[in-house]
Amino acid sequence: MNATVWMEDVEARVQARVAPDVARSPRALTVLYDPQCALCRRCRTWMQHQPSYVPIVFVACAEARARYGDIPWLGDELIVVGDGGEVWVGPAAFLTCLWGLSDWREWSYRLAGPAFAPLAKRFFRFLSSHRSGIARLFEHECEDGACRV
Repeated sequence: MNATVWMEDVEARVQARVAPDVARSPRALTVLYDPQCALCRRCRTWMQHQPSYVPIVFVACAEARARYGDIPWLGDELIVVGDGGEVWVGPAAFLTCLWGLSDWREWSYRLAGPAFAPLAKRFFRFLSSHRSGIARLFEHECEDGACRV
């Protein structure tokens, strides 16, 4: 094999690995949350105290509007934004949050699989549609992440 052919082969393989249209896992996550919701604040506090595979940043709805513009689901649904511009909403955002956490990644894969995905979707939809009632259980603040009801 001559050097020119070898270089072209190497360049083609590099391009295939770094091509912009190739899906990749996010290297950081931004969780958009409702700071007025006690349940949302509790979930944020819990996640902040979990070890994670990727950096996870939490952005309140008002700041999210300034940063990302008008997002249709903002304030009504959990939204997660990846560092590459990927956006997950609702149940997919919930699973993405679990995916980012070291102790919960395996569960994110299980819950996204065909056996549990419908159950996970129904669970998250129920949680979202009843979050104001559920939030009443969490109206007190947790300073150290060790909250008790």
